[in-house]
Amino acid sequence: MTTAHHLRLIDGMRTRDFPADRIRSGSGVSGPGYHTASLHADDEHWDDDEAGRLEHRAQCLAEHEALITLLGARWGDPQLVSLWSAQERMMSGEEIPDPWAETVAGCEYLRLWRIEARWIALALYLEEEGPGCELSVVVTEIDPP
Repeated sequence: MTTAHHLRLIDGMRTRDFPADRIRSGSGVSGPGYHTASLHADDEHWDDDEAGRLEHRAQCLAEHEALITLLGARWGDPQLVSLWSAQERMMSGEEIPDPWAETVAGCEYLRLWRIEARWIALALYLEEEGPGCELSVVVTEIDPP
């Protein structure tokens, strides 16, 4: 997918109604008060292709930076939000509401914008060991944890 496609997807998520029940929707999940979508997933089986893994990671990081720049031009600089405290609270047994629970579980930081009554979060998941990388977006009316 191209950056232009990602922007159209995010715009559609911002304006689409939220469903009453949790459902799969394309490359993500929608539920009461939220939509999520994977923009760049690490779904390749690289086996011994180290060059392919590194190229995939570089592409994912480039898409992340491009979206931060383009969304920042539209809405201003995003908040950089650490999810460390939410991760700790979740590990201690606190229930974190959807869509944040899945995001908190796999991501250290978010880029976050508040546009009208909705939050738009750009999440980058990086494997600590290895070149795994995934980029996703959350659009929600539910406040971050």
